[in-house]
Amino acid sequence: MTDRSASLHPLTDQLPPVVTRVDMPSRVQASYTTRFVGAAVDENPAAFHLLFGDSVVPRSGDVVIARVTEILNHKRVETPASRKAILFQGALIMLAYGNRYAADQFLAHVPDSLQPCHLVAAGGIAGTVTLAHEDMEDPTIIEPIGLLANQHGVVNIADFAPHRIPAHADAVPPVLGNQRRPEVIAVLGTAMNSGKSTTMACLINGLTASGRRVTAGKITGTGAGNDPMIYHDAGAARVLDFTDFGYPTTFKLNMADIKALTLGLVEELSDAQTDVVVVEIADGIYQEETAQLLRDEVFQDTIDQVVFSATDALGARAGVQELQAAGLHVAVASGVMTASPLATIEARQVLDVPVIPTFDLTHPEEAAALLVRS
Repeated sequence: MTDRSASLHPLTDQLPPVVTRVDMPSRVQASYTTRFVGAAVDENPAAFHLLFGDSVVPRSGDVVIARVTEILNHKRVETPASRKAILFQGALIMLAYGNRYAADQFLAHVPDSLQPCHLVAAGGIAGTVTLAHEDMEDPTIIEPIGLLANQHGVVNIADFAPHRIPAHADAVPPVLGNQRRPEVIAVLGTAMNSGKSTTMACLINGLTASGRRVTAGKITGTGAGNDPMIYHDAGAARVLDFTDFGYPTTFKLNMADIKALTLGLVEELSDAQTDVVVVEIADGIYQEETAQLLRDEVFQDTIDQVVFSATDALGARAGVQELQAAGLHVAVASGVMTASPLATIEARQVLDVPVIPTFDLTHPEEAAALLVRS
């Protein structure tokens, strides 16, 4: 459990005057990112309470109960089952504080107090928006009423996550006893909305149709259930993401943690029956953490090949060259650009890797032909 018991007075074991303790409200909508905590609260609500006051400072992953005060950009919150629940003014929602990096939406950070802030992602992330895409509506405003706490102190989603990252990320890629590990494919793209998740789902579907057992994961990004659900629908036998390891988002994580998360997720997905593990790296290859990860020796030893998604031929060429220069093997280019026959022709003229339309990856022969160990 995350040790936040320092909130208690060391001599009297009582809360200091600047912190107020109140009972857990009776009706709170949990979110996808807080799903494991929400289940624990449902099972034993008497074990939880709220803390608020001037000295209460949230950290990434801390669980907050907040009141919706003004509904703007996000009009729904994603439930633990990945249903989009409609927000009503005054509703209480269970979120996790987190930093968000989304070039097409918001840049947001964890605030340094329980001041009013924003719902920065429908998957259940609270933060303060500092930059926004000009096409975005203002963020929905929320009023934190307290951090969730139990007998151990403030609750962080890591406390109830079903998986833990390895203690050290210096190890070689996971090996299953005497069994060789499955082939690992990473899906990357030029930017947000370049078609990564759709490309990955189509690849999973094609590989599954070819008779292979495929598992899938999302290593980096912002907590949301949409992508894991798509992977599941495409046929993945097992799906995990970074929230299963206790991270609401991965923006601003240090590289040691991201490396450990990569190894931990791939290892969890690499059981003896699995033939292929497919993982997604969020955002674009110039995003700060991604740019570092691509050049990391442990990551390169873990990933066998890359499928790259782009919105146009120029982006595809630049991205493929960047990945190759980093030392990664790019198997194919796909994504949004392949919705355009002309953009597809352009890409084929300038790339030294195959260009395959996204939905053609659902064909078993197309998907299986990409495997290094076919």
